[in-house]
Amino acid sequence: MTDNTTASLAAAPAAAPARRPIRDLPDELISQIAAGEVVERPASVVRELVDNALDSGATQITVRLSAGGVRLITVEDDGCGIPQDELAVALRRHATSKITNLHDLETVATMGFRGEALAAIASVSETALLSRPASQGSAFLLDARSGELRPAARSTGTTVEVKELFFSTPARRKFLKTDATELAHCIESVRRHALARPDVGFAIWHEGKLVEQWRATFVPGQGDAQDALARRLSDVLGEDFVTQSVAVQHRVGPVTVTGRAGLPDAARSRPDHQYCYVNGRFVRDKVLTHAARSAYEDVLHGHKQPIYALYVEIDPARVDVNVHPTKIEVRFRDSREVHQAVRHAVENALAAPRAAALAAAAPATTATTATAPENFEPKQAPAPVWQAQAAIKFDEPQRGHRVQDLQALWGPRSTAAPDTATPAALGGLWAPSAQGPSDPAAPSSGAQPAAVAAAAIATPLPAAAPRPEAETPWPLGRAVAQLHGVYILAENAQGMVVVDMHAAHERIVYERLKAQVDSGARIASQPLLIPATFAATPQEVATAEESAEVLAMLGLEVVPFSPKTLAVRAVPTTLATASGFGDPVELARSVLAELAAHDATTVVQRARNEILGTMACHGAVRANRKLTLDEMNALLRQMETTDRSDQCNHGRPTWRQLTMKELDGLFLRGR
Repeated sequence: MTDNTTASLAAAPAAAPARRPIRDLPDELISQIAAGEVVERPASVVRELVDNALDSGATQITVRLSAGGVRLITVEDDGCGIPQDELAVALRRHATSKITNLHDLETVATMGFRGEALAAIASVSETALLSRPASQGSAFLLDARSGELRPAARSTGTTVEVKELFFSTPARRKFLKTDATELAHCIESVRRHALARPDVGFAIWHEGKLVEQWRATFVPGQGDAQDALARRLSDVLGEDFVTQSVAVQHRVGPVTVTGRAGLPDAARSRPDHQYCYVNGRFVRDKVLTHAARSAYEDVLHGHKQPIYALYVEIDPARVDVNVHPTKIEVRFRDSREVHQAVRHAVENALAAPRAAALAAAAPATTATTATAPENFEPKQAPAPVWQAQAAIKFDEPQRGHRVQDLQALWGPRSTAAPDTATPAALGGLWAPSAQGPSDPAAPSSGAQPAAVAAAAIATPLPAAAPRPEAETPWPLGRAVAQLHGVYILAENAQGMVVVDMHAAHERIVYERLKAQVDSGARIASQPLLIPATFAATPQEVATAEESAEVLAMLGLEVVPFSPKTLAVRAVPTTLATASGFGDPVELARSVLAELAAHDATTVVQRARNEILGTMACHGAVRANRKLTLDEMNALLRQMETTDRSDQCNHGRPTWRQLTMKELDGLFLRGR
């Protein structure tokens, strides 16, 4: 055979398979195909059976498992029960009592409605139904495999027993994981139901041992539903979930959003503590997930995942739950209104400064005699006495915290160059104040440090003057010192507060810039005396031309100077008046890069905040700048009234509280 003949045979198409006639599938095969959509693993069976139990009005549900649910799944409830003559009908495909027409399907408010679960489960397992309604004298047991119906003993309610899951489809059974893994999925399935129904008690048994139990925390018509939900969240997810989260309560139009949103400090590396519910049904929906995530954009550090439990209540006619057989996906009629409602609900809950909670929880305490001005100008303070060069030895061992230890509380700090200059204004927030030391009792800076330190040790301290009672104590307390030009140390009713002054001021400037833009006014700009030019890439030139309007709104004027050069002609007045403001070219490059990274549909909403964050970082007070006590106190007061002041623009915390109990523990006091 020649080479040409071999090549032609290799290129010839394969013979078409013989055509098979079109025929109906057997009922058993139809059921098993349908079961493959509903029943993926034991947890799927648990979910469907608990759905039915909740729809029956149960107040107590018990789940019993063996071999992770592969050998045995039993779900018992105290609901309304199923009459004797309806037991056999309940096992038929598409048989249900929850909907009767198309209108019911479009406004479904029950957990189940498709009528597929029991039939699908029965087709891949040995299933038995035991039920008794209150109007029936005794219970009846139905064997799904044989169809045998006989009397049995049981109180009002229903028990569904599922044995040997996937015994009729061994290939499916091989795909199951270990018993421990399947058990974990079953527990998670019940946990999702428990988080939405604090009025129902749940118990999970495995191999005869109680592994989880959550008692009902709410009786309809009695007590507060939000308190009951908080107790259920604490029982199911742990007490830390409640203590490290804030309450969410928001209503706009037909959408109501409640629940709890975790603080940024409680974020996790995995999204395993994110629960979204629509009308009491746990769902996985991209609209809800994206809305919650976008609410954390300004306060979350890095790629951390927030924790939350959010409950969306909406008219059933405005949401379609008939999207997937597992009923875990939904489709909203107006996804934008739901997205905005969830985002604003979480944003509003996170906006309130947590420092206010300290004042609310703290007992009445004494106020400081120092007065914190509303506005101030940082000025060079006299050298403090703790900078004495002479070494002083103490008999008692000393304890100290290194700057690296404090920085570990906030994460990596900015590597911006130290700024020791005295600004005339920073971020448009600080105006000139009276010159002179903020503390008249401070020793003269001309005194010898060693002499001052020695006199402080040898001379007894005078008795402290009594302080007047405060009507409202300052949550972040009174500033007492500045540490290494980086941290502010303050004293409040609970103990000591440590503040990262750059991060805190960065947030204050950022929120002011956002408020100015949100009000519709453009950020005021100041022309540069000499425009700053720089060699630009083609993308930067194109972005500057396309985004001229957005740049003008942000107070920047960046125009082409030549085909390959851009000129910065104006910068925001907020930054131009700040001493130590960086290179305008660097600012322009950063803003253009962020504009290029987003399309036109999101630039005003999302990229705007990133641009303002970059501008705020340039305008915030830098490390190693000496502040007076009045300036420190004014910064603390502004933090207490600024939204989201607990985190900087990059999501790092701005302050930490050390309680007296924690401080006493460092020195073993009271032991």
